[in-house]
Amino acid sequence: MKRNRLTFGLGTIGRDMVYSIVSMFLVFYLTDVIYLPGATMWWVTAIIFAARVFDALNDPVMGVIVDNTRTRWGKFKPWIAFGAVLSAVFTILMFTDFGLSGTAYIVIFAVIYLFWGMSFTANDIAYWSMLPSLSVDQREREKLGSIARICANVGLFFVVAGIVPITEALGARFGSLQKGYLAFAVLVAAIMLLGQCVTLFGVREPGTVVDKKNSTSLKELLGIIIKNDQLFFTALSMSLFMIGYMTTTGFGIYYFKYAYGDEGMYSIFAVILGVSQITALAVFPVFGKRFERKTLYTFAIGLITVGYIVFFFAPTDTMLFIGIAGMLLFLGQSFVQVLMLMFLTDSVDYGHWKLGKRNDSVSFAIQPFINKLGGAVGSGVMSAVIILSGIKDAESAADVTPEGLLMMKTAMLVFPPICIAASYIIYRAKYKIDKKMHAQIISDLKQKGEIT
Repeated sequence: MKRNRLTFGLGTIGRDMVYSIVSMFLVFYLTDVIYLPGATMWWVTAIIFAARVFDALNDPVMGVIVDNTRTRWGKFKPWIAFGAVLSAVFTILMFTDFGLSGTAYIVIFAVIYLFWGMSFTANDIAYWSMLPSLSVDQREREKLGSIARICANVGLFFVVAGIVPITEALGARFGSLQKGYLAFAVLVAAIMLLGQCVTLFGVREPGTVVDKKNSTSLKELLGIIIKNDQLFFTALSMSLFMIGYMTTTGFGIYYFKYAYGDEGMYSIFAVILGVSQITALAVFPVFGKRFERKTLYTFAIGLITVGYIVFFFAPTDTMLFIGIAGMLLFLGQSFVQVLMLMFLTDSVDYGHWKLGKRNDSVSFAIQPFINKLGGAVGSGVMSAVIILSGIKDAESAADVTPEGLLMMKTAMLVFPPICIAASYIIYRAKYKIDKKMHAQIISDLKQKGEIT
């Protein structure tokens, strides 16, 4: 079991590096590195939004495909390998200069971005839907999920902290900042492939779950999600949370460049937050033993709410209050990360118990759906605000008007907590799987011979 914790977790490092550079910094690359003109940027914004929505809607379909896969290597690992290789290739192509502009650039960008999303989806759904099959014990799942999220955040914060100094250093070495970003994309793609090899060759599935009704048709897809009410309300709640969270994080580098006035402080800020978040993830299993999940979730949302209030009123001439606000936000979000995994994992067991059929991949397709929907809305809001506020055409903080800064702060720090508050209300009202209920679910499934 310890082997699986390590080999499953290590696979997330490179994956989250790749996802972070695309989801968080692609728009910045387009506006502040290769300086796309406004007309082209509006088209690119529409493409990113449409592609992410399509990709999110496609996630459950990919879940059906994975659930119906039968190979000598199982149903998860072939798609993990296939998706990893292709998404690594398309990540590199996304930051490659083809010497195009106007319509030609828009078309090539649309094709590459669409295929990147589809290939990452294949990997992502297969990867995370493997988790419920590794253990049926809630505590063991918390350990697996915590280690995986720690490794994922190592990848995320490597990119967030390193994006400015590493791309500048690589840019100086290869002759331009654009080439620096390309070299950085090659680096994170290579790390992703290495980490995925660790998972592919290291993870051993124990085979404790017996699914006697394996085949799932596309016609059954919507019914699986709707009839599993716990899965449905978890998806709705977490979608609202991720819309808020992704909107805030998307503005990060713009905030430090144009509001704080020092782009270099973004990396230092990211390191502090990364250490705080990883520490919180490491101690989560300790808190999980002592407190109910609803208590932990309420505590996490409380930290996030206070963090937003402090951040909005923090002066932009000092890091003290900005740093405190960021730590509160990311400490709370780190707990939510693991809890989200646990809610989805328990919903798989609930669906198996209620519907008589286990749909690991369809159920876990909800997680990338949530992330992509949050990313789509967050990226759309961010791109529109950057253009409308005049920040896109600014060269420094001095070029941004007070009205433009207020527009950015409102989108970054007012809209998100409204979404997060709504997500919490839905969770508390509708989610009912607690420790006692889950124990009964597992007991019933064992009596039926569907878990050994």
